Amino acid sequence: MMGLVELDAEHPGFRDPIYRKRRHAIAALAEAHQEGEPAPYVVYTPDEERVWRTVCDHLRPLHDAHVHPELQAIQRRLGLLESPLPQLEQVNERLTTTGFRMEPVAGLVAPRRFLEALGRGVFLSTQYLRHGSRPLYTPEPDLVHELVGHAASLLHPGIAEISRRFGQVAAQSTDGEVERLVRLYWWTLEFGLVRHEGAVKALGAGLLSSAGELLGVVAEKPSFQAWSVSGMMGMDYDPTRPNPVLFVAPSFDQMIDSLTEALTIA
Repeated sequence: MMGLVELDAEHPGFRDPIYRKRRHAIAALAEAHQEGEPAPYVVYTPDEERVWRTVCDHLRPLHDAHVHPELQAIQRRLGLLESPLPQLEQVNERLTTTGFRMEPVAGLVAPRRFLEALGRGVFLSTQYLRHGSRPLYTPEPDLVHELVGHAASLLHPGIAEISRRFGQVAAQSTDGEVERLVRLYWWTLEFGLVRHEGAVKALGAGLLSSAGELLGVVAEKPSFQAWSVSGMMGMDYDPTRPNPVLFVAPSFDQMIDSLTEALTIA
């Protein structure tokens, strides 16, 4: 089990044996899990609860100001930003309206596996928390990203359907085509922006779950690019750094329509 989780030398928890042991333990729960069974219950520590509260306290006012109103409304229904650290199964009980459920994984999975699971209505989710020394930063998806970022999106009927389409197309695609799909997913459902009443609003999960990325959008530090499906499919990204560019859809509905068309033709 000690080889279950590997951390990069620059990871905040790399030299913290307690954190590393904790990551192994949570990963082992995911590895023992069978798809379709209730997600394993994790007894979170006071430090993990503190990290969750710190992140949510920073994100709450940023969501109010800079997240698209439709996703804000869903966030309020979920109540995650105001609640103690929730269990995956608690969130799954609320996702039934769109037919999605979150299934635990030990860490990052291959892009094809991730996308194809979406086609079955399954979102592969981590259950661990970022390191307590840097609560506003994570070099990898953690439970904050999965729940604050993706759970609300999966409750939106349009985004839930687009997520399924990503998976269905991936299941019929070559490895090269999957790479293009992953880029499209990154620039839309992870870091997509849309215009709403003259302002640029966030809807991508990577933005919703990162105070730093949201503040960067407010300051217009990334270069805003016109919405282009072909441009996004051809644009590489670096998950270890803030995005130097972001794509902005003319509206939420146009984003959904353009992705529906692209994922029908693909």
